[in-house]
Amino acid sequence: MEEATPANQPHTQIEIKPQSEEAPPPISPSLGNNHPESINQPEGRFPFFKSRYRQRSSDTWLISIFVILHLLAFITTMLFNYFSLGSALFQPLSENPLLGPSASTLEKVGALQRADLAQNHRTWRLFVCPWLHAGVIHFAINISCIIFVGIHLERDYGPLRIGIIYLLSAFFGSLVCSLFVRNSPVVTSSDALFGLLGAMLSGIIRNWKVYTNKCAALAVVFIVFAINFLLGLLPYIDNFANIGAFMSGFLLGFVFLFTPQIRQLSKNKAGLFEYSVKSSINLKQKLKLDRPILRSVSLLLFIILLVGCLEAVFRGIDINHYCGWCTFIDCIPSKRWNCNDRTNACEVYIMTSNSDLTLTCLRNGNFRVLPSTNISQARITDLCSMIC
Repeated sequence: MEEATPANQPHTQIEIKPQSEEAPPPISPSLGNNHPESINQPEGRFPFFKSRYRQRSSDTWLISIFVILHLLAFITTMLFNYFSLGSALFQPLSENPLLGPSASTLEKVGALQRADLAQNHRTWRLFVCPWLHAGVIHFAINISCIIFVGIHLERDYGPLRIGIIYLLSAFFGSLVCSLFVRNSPVVTSSDALFGLLGAMLSGIIRNWKVYTNKCAALAVVFIVFAINFLLGLLPYIDNFANIGAFMSGFLLGFVFLFTPQIRQLSKNKAGLFEYSVKSSINLKQKLKLDRPILRSVSLLLFIILLVGCLEAVFRGIDINHYCGWCTFIDCIPSKRWNCNDRTNACEVYIMTSNSDLTLTCLRNGNFRVLPSTNISQARITDLCSMIC
């Protein structure tokens, strides 16, 4: 019997597959930016309010415009103070502890006063006052906080919604200020910041299940609120405008900040408002809870408050007649500055021999000798308020 040749022998071809490769280990941030998976990821740790979204210059164009408008208004105020008084750009700290212009300059450029609204009906000041600052210290702190808070909100919710909240809160704060303002001029540029803080608080509450690090976020809101509220206890800054703007921003936040922008969400990034989501489906399911009842009630409350404040302003209501201690919320008296109203209760005496001008307060007898008689009536009122 012939042996089967290898060509005639039946054979089975067995395909041996290689063992499955193990999944590559997760990419560590220490690999650097040269790794293809680590491109566009910032290095190191992320500070608070670091947006998880792609950083683009167009994301914060609205806040940038607002900051430029504030800067132009402040430069205009200081130049007007210099040319009108013929002295230095900044008044002494005893006159303006915020290192800014005089009271008469603030009144001329658009600050709020009781007489301008109740007697002269200069309602245009309600729109100009939110862009004015009381001094360099006020400008630096307020603008820094607006950039800090506003940029994050604009990246998360878009310029349209944040712009509406910013402008409405600024106007509503001016309305509340006009109900408490006295004869001393005040500015309300901080009220827009408080509106953003109120909106941020309501955004955290509304999207509570979406955000992580909520305690840190609430702490930041509280710290920024406290710093600027304490700053409002100095002259020429109105705290009632800040309180009113915070209330309006809180209500408008429930109306507009119902969903963050998730189309630009970038994974593996951290931040103060980091999203704690396992999948995009879970995120969308959480954000679909629109809560129309909450939006409607918040919008209705804001409209009621807005109409009520407008009616009270047109009627010339002064809440200081019904609340004697409310003035301490707006300005704390101190030996370093004056919280009293501007007054004309001074006797002016001109020495013809040496061309000196003497101001004597009729209330307490204090006087001040000025080396020149070429002083405007507005400046005399400023100095009279200081010595009285």
